[in-house]
Amino acid sequence: MDGTILVADDDRTIRTVLTQALTRAGCKVHATSSLMTLMRWVEEGKGDLVISDVIMPDGNGLEALPRIARIRPGLPVIIISAQNTIMTAIQAAEAEAYDYLPKPFDLPDLMKRSARALDQKRRVAAAVVATPREPGGDLPLVGRTAAMQALYRLVAKVMNTDLPVLITGESGTGKSLIARAIHDFSDRRSQPFVLATSADLSGVDGIATLLAKSRGGSLLIDEVADFDDDGQARLVRMLDIADGHAPRILATSQADLAQRVEEGQLRKDLFYRLGGVTITVPPLRERVEDIGLLADHFLTRGEREIGTTRRLTPEARNILRVHPWPGNVRQLENVLKRLLVTSSDPEINVPELEAALGGGQPTEP
Repeated sequence: MDGTILVADDDRTIRTVLTQALTRAGCKVHATSSLMTLMRWVEEGKGDLVISDVIMPDGNGLEALPRIARIRPGLPVIIISAQNTIMTAIQAAEAEAYDYLPKPFDLPDLMKRSARALDQKRRVAAAVVATPREPGGDLPLVGRTAAMQALYRLVAKVMNTDLPVLITGESGTGKSLIARAIHDFSDRRSQPFVLATSADLSGVDGIATLLAKSRGGSLLIDEVADFDDDGQARLVRMLDIADGHAPRILATSQADLAQRVEEGQLRKDLFYRLGGVTITVPPLRERVEDIGLLADHFLTRGEREIGTTRRLTPEARNILRVHPWPGNVRQLENVLKRLLVTSSDPEINVPELEAALGGGQPTEP
């Protein structure tokens, strides 16, 4: 790997680690804690690749991307950020950053991505970078695990396409929230977002009514595996007659639809129509490192909503980490909502938490 890399991060340790690793790999490195200094280097024509944090003392790395694009079209930028939310990933994608990595990042992974970025710069013509849109709300999609970051990047890639998206995962994992995020950050965000069940397709005017309500927007087919034969037939018919103003189709399912097709419980033509892109949301038990982040998110939101401040003791946090969470994120949210109301102390302790969890036994929300 060779080239000049500009590193901007207000964390001295990160600057040192990246400088040492990139230098050993054969690169020349300029490192700074200042966005202003980074922009001066860019204006001077320095650098074949930028690695930048988002929040710095004198500015925002994401907000600098359009300016970098105007000054140096085609200069790849890798965004690294401790703001591990879907909004950050989407903003980075909308601004056409070359890549986005959450902190703490895997150094070998960052090195591989840097090598690819340098190679692409040598091979690919300059591209214009779009201006990022302001975030559209506080979506409760929180996670820094590799699985969730990969999910965020996939959402960012598909949001402005017209491909149908099938979102799979266990109950309570947040499938509908993912669908809503795809709509809210897409070019269709000013148009309707409509949720449809099998009952909505019934009747003489069911299909026409749904298409009219969701015209130009997004239509979410909720739990498509629950549709009976008649509902599946109506859904296929609706997808076939949709015109140029048809909604973008999103669908959710707890079930393995490919298996349902094999078992004869789901129409093959419906499966193929819905499966443009499949996004699988991992269960909470496979996202143990995200449980603390989610708990803090729900407690903070509850504090805003009901004015009650509660925090978890370290021992209670450990209980959260080892609980199996059969109801996934929804169960975690409901447990913490109850504790916000019922806990008598500022700190939620182990006995209170175990009581809310049903004596330590898994409980559905």
